[in-house]
Amino acid sequence: MILFLFIYFVIILAVIEIFVILFRLTGLKQDISRFQVISMMTATGFTTEESELILGHPIRRKLATFLILFGVFSLAVIISSISQFLSKGLGLKEILIGTGLVLAVWGVLKINGLQQMLAALFNRKVTRQVELADLPIREVFLKNKQDTLVNLQIFSDSVLAGQSLEQVVVEHDRLELVVLFIKRGNVVLRKNIYKTRLQEGDQILVYGLKEVIFEVFGHDIEVMEDRIKTLEATEDEVH
Repeated sequence: MILFLFIYFVIILAVIEIFVILFRLTGLKQDISRFQVISMMTATGFTTEESELILGHPIRRKLATFLILFGVFSLAVIISSISQFLSKGLGLKEILIGTGLVLAVWGVLKINGLQQMLAALFNRKVTRQVELADLPIREVFLKNKQDTLVNLQIFSDSVLAGQSLEQVVVEHDRLELVVLFIKRGNVVLRKNIYKTRLQEGDQILVYGLKEVIFEVFGHDIEVMEDRIKTLEATEDEVH
């Protein structure tokens, strides 16, 4: 029984580490990879923003599909197979060989040269098969911790209300931020957005360095957050 538990634990641990390496080679951070791999294998169903990094990437989706299926069937299959072998006192050699093969795959994947080759292969496949629009926002815009993307809503007491961006944001072309578009109802404005006079209810999508954005639009962001909190509190009181 102890031998069975040990073998099962070793196989599961090896599979986890193998897929952590594979996810990391697609560009996912190691800590995120490990959490998502364990989540998928155990079918715990954690739904975090990090899961979008997997759903929006074709290679990661394929790896995730295998992991989910492995998690579903591995417990029953491995337990029944190993227990059957051990109960008969036969097949221990085959079990150890199988475990050794899994560990060998893990060891081979830790070779730097092979990792570089696989990373290049994954990136080449993504470049060929995936449109930029199919990738998650984090993959496209948020390349480092300093980058951020803010959907700023304009209210009546916002500094931007009734003014254009070029009036409020002095020398905007020298700042490390860019306004991607203005959304007004169902209409998206992309032309002359810095000269367009903003109205209450408008939304502007701003991309750039987090520090710069919060310095330039700090008051408007505070107004938006206060209004959202007030609306949420009102809805809670109603319900």
